[in-house]
Amino acid sequence: MKNKKKSNKIRLSKYIKPYLFFAILAPLFMVGEVMMDLQQPDLMSRIVDEGVLNNQMSVVWELGLRMIIFTVIGGVCGVACGYFANYASLSFGSDLRNAVFSKVMSLSIEQTDKFTTGSLITRLTNDITMCQDFVAMLLRMFVRSPLLFIGGLIMALKLDLSFALILAVSLPVEILAIVLVLRKAKPLFTQVQTKLDSVNAVMQENVNGARVVKAYVSEDHEINRFDKANTELRDTNLKVMTLISRLAPVMMLILNFSIVAVILIGNLQVKLNGFDVGKIMAAVNYVTMIMMSLMMISMSFQSITRASASARRIREVLACEPKISNGYIKEDEGNGSVEFKNVSFHYPGTKGRPVLNKVNLKVNGGEYLAVLGATGSGKTSLVNLITRFYDVNEGEVLVDGMDVRDYDLDTLRGKAAYILQKSELFAGTVAENIRWGNENATDEEVRRAAEIACADEFINEFADGYDTYIDEKGTSLSGGQKQRLSIARAILRRPKIMIFDDSTSALDIKTEAKLRQALRTELKDTTVIMIAQRVASVMTADRIAIIEKGSITDCAPHAELLVKSATYRDIYDSQLKGGNVNVG
Repeated sequence: MKNKKKSNKIRLSKYIKPYLFFAILAPLFMVGEVMMDLQQPDLMSRIVDEGVLNNQMSVVWELGLRMIIFTVIGGVCGVACGYFANYASLSFGSDLRNAVFSKVMSLSIEQTDKFTTGSLITRLTNDITMCQDFVAMLLRMFVRSPLLFIGGLIMALKLDLSFALILAVSLPVEILAIVLVLRKAKPLFTQVQTKLDSVNAVMQENVNGARVVKAYVSEDHEINRFDKANTELRDTNLKVMTLISRLAPVMMLILNFSIVAVILIGNLQVKLNGFDVGKIMAAVNYVTMIMMSLMMISMSFQSITRASASARRIREVLACEPKISNGYIKEDEGNGSVEFKNVSFHYPGTKGRPVLNKVNLKVNGGEYLAVLGATGSGKTSLVNLITRFYDVNEGEVLVDGMDVRDYDLDTLRGKAAYILQKSELFAGTVAENIRWGNENATDEEVRRAAEIACADEFINEFADGYDTYIDEKGTSLSGGQKQRLSIARAILRRPKIMIFDDSTSALDIKTEAKLRQALRTELKDTTVIMIAQRVASVMTADRIAIIEKGSITDCAPHAELLVKSATYRDIYDSQLKGGNVNVG
């Protein structure tokens, strides 16, 4: 509720302020274009009455030339208006998109999960485009239509006040039709955006999970799921379009009746009062201009309705205060020690037993700590608290003796390098992906990081080496290659803390042993926390923490755990069957 109230206070108009000069010029030029347009029917009526009917060709040429000049001036004004309006609206959209993306980047994992990826994509693309188009329309049609309406009304009444009777009947009917249609359409526009969220969500899931879909031969199932979301989007859009389409024939009917009425009244005036024929032509043009401008206004109100729904969704993101807030510590000091003091944690919105329960654990600077436990025991949750992907519910997590909640987030996360089990790579070259760890690194530093991560060998086998292009998500690489590139990226950062979240699972024992030895040699002062499923991956660690149901039950070196921990012995025996394995 608090966020909803705050979102109502956020004004997207502030993003147009840097372009206010262009936003003012656009309507001014539009005024010029409309003024030129309003002169045309009057000039045409004079050509007919003063020139053609009186056989005065000089008048026809003079007024015709004036019409051409006005048309050219109006055209220049229209082009200028279009340029300035588009520049202002596109710049507005660009700045707004940057602001929303920056906000999304600042949100916690909990908050992005709550919005859903599909919804955030829709808000960053379609919703902002709706608002951008609205700004362009505001600077053009919202100026042109009212001016044509008012100007046409004045010019028509100047011709003869009897035309006011026609407008007095037709305009209220037309306005009533617009109000009724838009009133019903407004809630449907929000539904359209929500349905678009669903389509984007299904699409995003299937693009990311394409291999799983194919492996389980689930293409038909996913096609049906997409078809359902897409059909709902189509049906909702169809409801809106059907509703809006009713407006055009009603308005055209009113317009045609009005033109017939103008001709009838004009004809009567000609017979009774000697009314000029050219003025009847001008009246028809002005009434058409008035009715068409009202139609344009109604279309503009559709844009308002759609844009307001999109703006509300954008404001929801901008109003969302990051739950993980910055602290005040910006000094990057210490040796990378980590300590959990009586830490309890459960994921937002969940109930029951906490994921972590009264955890106490200290990792000294430069120590190599392994964390071993069953699936769901809380291993990943434990390390997620170090970089504040989530905050504890009870207790403290200390890095270099300071509570992580007191750190500036950039400073805290700059101390650590987190290597995930699922390697995230980006479309670009091998070197660009490794350089994510340090964008200012030299080619030699990139190569050295790859050597430590045991990646240099396979990189050099590529035809283009470090300039080899990697597809999105690294689909052109094997699981082990992706993990080694992710590790190289982390090494390049030269962090004080390195967290491996089961991120060597795709490596063979020999390569993993070689990696561990390289880490010991090259990053001997770095604190290493390694989550693993294999005993062979952790046996050489300084200490191994055993985690069971969210609690640390033992923490000691391998040899000591074999003696005192029944859980560790069970894991060891089940995996190594006596321990005859070369762990490097």
